[in-house]
Amino acid sequence: MKRFRKYRVNQIIRDKFAEIKLYKDNLICPFFVVDGKKVKTQIKNFYDVYHFSIDMLLKEIEVLYKNGVNKILLFGVIDKKYKNTMGTTAYSEKKENIVLRAIKKIKQNFPEILIFSDICLCGYTSHGHCGIVKKDIIDNDITIKYLAKMALLHAKYGVDFVAPSAMMDGQVGAIRKELDNNGFKKVKILAYSAKYASNFYGPFREAANSVPAFGDRKTYQMDFRNIKQAIEEIKEDIKEGADIVMVKPANLYLDVIYAAKQTFPDIKLAAYQVSGEYLMLKLLVKKGLADERQCFIESLTAIKRAGADLIISYYSMEIAKCLNY
Repeated sequence: MKRFRKYRVNQIIRDKFAEIKLYKDNLICPFFVVDGKKVKTQIKNFYDVYHFSIDMLLKEIEVLYKNGVNKILLFGVIDKKYKNTMGTTAYSEKKENIVLRAIKKIKQNFPEILIFSDICLCGYTSHGHCGIVKKDIIDNDITIKYLAKMALLHAKYGVDFVAPSAMMDGQVGAIRKELDNNGFKKVKILAYSAKYASNFYGPFREAANSVPAFGDRKTYQMDFRNIKQAIEEIKEDIKEGADIVMVKPANLYLDVIYAAKQTFPDIKLAAYQVSGEYLMLKLLVKKGLADERQCFIESLTAIKRAGADLIISYYSMEIAKCLNY
């Protein structure tokens, strides 16, 4: 009889024989930035996640960085009056494009921080879809031209990674070409390669004011019943120039993360613990049925164990506070 309990005697022994460890360097912290000053507003039904004005965001990033996390993902949230069917604010340098000002200020104050910026039109269009709509259909080929313009603008303001999340065919290639042709070959791409049409995005859509005004996103986001198609999507994004590829959601798609890492072991793989996955754990804790930090450490470790190199999580700040490495 082989005895395994000797590896579990106490925490020191368990840590010594742990096969997978979660590190601060694995974490990317997402933020929602809004216009104004001294704004730190709790987002409805999204526990401990906030809208930040730039001044308050800088304070939050300072704390995050002191706790050992140097990667953030930015989402711009604008007033409805600045939205239209074409999402023009997304690729405009007008003052209402809050994410551009945020990128510039963050780089001025924290040059060591790696900034990832979301490249999608859903938060800027009046209809809430991720692209340009023609007769209730999202026009793929027109949309990628505007996504490329948006990415170029973010690059000009100093972003390190653009993160196209619209799930338009050819978006990575169009963005890579636009960046390269305008002298931004060093700006990298984190591709939302396998982004599923999930039921677990609800809190995020409220936070970003991006709920679709009609229909759903199943014509462009992936069918959750498919894995092989995810691998093909990832393969195509790598071919088009992605530096990092991603699976989203994460906890419910560990099999996809594992398949992606096994198929493409040499490419950096990210995974997004989405708002609904985050909120499920928060609700479990609020009911007194789980320890919060242990719950999140377990869930994020599972994502890394499946194969993710980078993990986007709304709990990044709190996890960083309790990790020693």
